[in-house]
Amino acid sequence: ATTALPSHLALASPSAITAATAAPIEAVTYRMWLGRAVAEVVTADGTRLVDARTGAALPAPTASQAEAVARAAWRGSSAQPKATVARIERASAEYRGALPVWRVAFADPDSTRVFIAADTGRIAAVRTGTWRLYDFFWGLHIMDWKNHEDFNTPWLLAFAIGALALWAGGAVLLYMRWPRRRRRNAGNDPLYSRATHDR
Repeated sequence: ATTALPSHLALASPSAITAATAAPIEAVTYRMWLGRAVAEVVTADGTRLVDARTGAALPAPTASQAEAVARAAWRGSSAQPKATVARIERASAEYRGALPVWRVAFADPDSTRVFIAADTGRIAAVRTGTWRLYDFFWGLHIMDWKNHEDFNTPWLLAFAIGALALWAGGAVLLYMRWPRRRRRNAGNDPLYSRATHDR
């Protein structure tokens, strides 16, 4: 869905692209998007697409364009399944990235969801059944059962401190008991007892 521009393509002048934005430009990225050369312009006010050949500002990606981006990136079966498109403006357990986005939900066995950035038309995330299973166990592993991202949860910290305390206690007990057991075993050895008696 997004590829580099052909080398022979004539581009608009930087002044034309600057004129299409009101805020000072921080970065410009040229790329192909749905068969069209675009410039992705980043300003303090946000990111928008500009026609790379004319310098004209482009409207934000629509639902149909978001679906086209998702279908262009589809790597499943040859027959693409039906899809529904919805605009998402609130974070969820499935997507916690930048908002808003378009969610393209495919009716395939893996329940594939493709999230398309509403300002740039780029693929922001892809979610499948395999990813959801991994994300569930990942949340259990780091003990962040809500967002599945925070490594410094109180639960994880408490278990880490408890494990450290158990290790320290075991090390102390091993240090205290090991020499005593070694001396007791040596005292029961006949050779050790005879050598001590001869002295």
